[in-house]
Amino acid sequence: MIDAVRPFCDALPLPLLITGVPGVPGYNALAYFRSKCPGRVFGIHQEDSSYQFGAEVLACSAENRDRLARLFDRYKFAAVLNCAGNCALKPCELNPQLARRINVEGVRHLLSQTVPRGLRLVHLSVDLVFSGERPGGYTEVDPRDPVTVYGKTMAEAEDLVLAEDPSACILRISLPMGLSLNGHAGAIDWITSRFKKSRPATLYFDEIRTPSYTDCLNRLYETMLSNRLSGVFHAGGPRRLSLYEIAQIINRVGGYDPDCLMRMSRRKAPPVPPRAGDVTMDCGKLVRALGDHPLHPWPWDDALVPTHVDWHRERPPDEPRSPAMLTQLLVSNPARPAH
Repeated sequence: MIDAVRPFCDALPLPLLITGVPGVPGYNALAYFRSKCPGRVFGIHQEDSSYQFGAEVLACSAENRDRLARLFDRYKFAAVLNCAGNCALKPCELNPQLARRINVEGVRHLLSQTVPRGLRLVHLSVDLVFSGERPGGYTEVDPRDPVTVYGKTMAEAEDLVLAEDPSACILRISLPMGLSLNGHAGAIDWITSRFKKSRPATLYFDEIRTPSYTDCLNRLYETMLSNRLSGVFHAGGPRRLSLYEIAQIINRVGGYDPDCLMRMSRRKAPPVPPRAGDVTMDCGKLVRALGDHPLHPWPWDDALVPTHVDWHRERPPDEPRSPAMLTQLLVSNPARPAH
């Protein structure tokens, strides 16, 4: 076991701290890095969280500056993967002060520990710093114009990181396609939670994203933590999909009732929260830096990409469909080994 993990651990600054472990990116990254470097990867979660993670995941709200400082003093972290943030769109709109405290002030306090210590920081941002009012393909130098409180606070956090730590790496990700801790967060779990109870799920056909397998993202985090690339990089998957198309895929692969899926324009959505449009990102800068695109298309199989609005209603008799297939095809990337 030690020999198997040594090459990985030798390349990665350790100990590693992962923040925001209840969220989809942090939850999946924690499992990945723990399996590679057992005992040398730590996580933090909000102090009011009721989840149990084990001895190496610590209760510490990022806004708690004093407790954060004590943890850095005690554990001597060498690098930080910052996955923290309140990404719930509607609660952020209804309580912008809370959103700012977590998404902005939490980053400020984190920087107060990483910068003086000279630690490697990889900070996750999001495609929703853009409005999507133009036809997608955003680059890193395009002006940000978020329409949500969540997007605005994430843009403000980006500015903080760039100002305080020019050596840090900011990865703007899109929808991370993986399981969540509570079974309801993230695209796959939320949509599935509706379908498996035969409840309707309404998704927008004109909100366009670039989803990625979390196991691809984990390997990207590993790469960026282990190098010195700095600045903002777009890290969306190479396949453009609307939220409705994503739900079509989940509905058909899981074998759920097609009548549960509803299609709507974001223009007809309730005013809270406002919805972005085509926020697809051009990842050319990242590809040039790494020599190849680090993220595979989601889903991997082209045959699982919808071709029309009723595609999910087509059920070929020889096509396997079940909730278990969601894990095999949509949660885990079938083109990659488990680790």
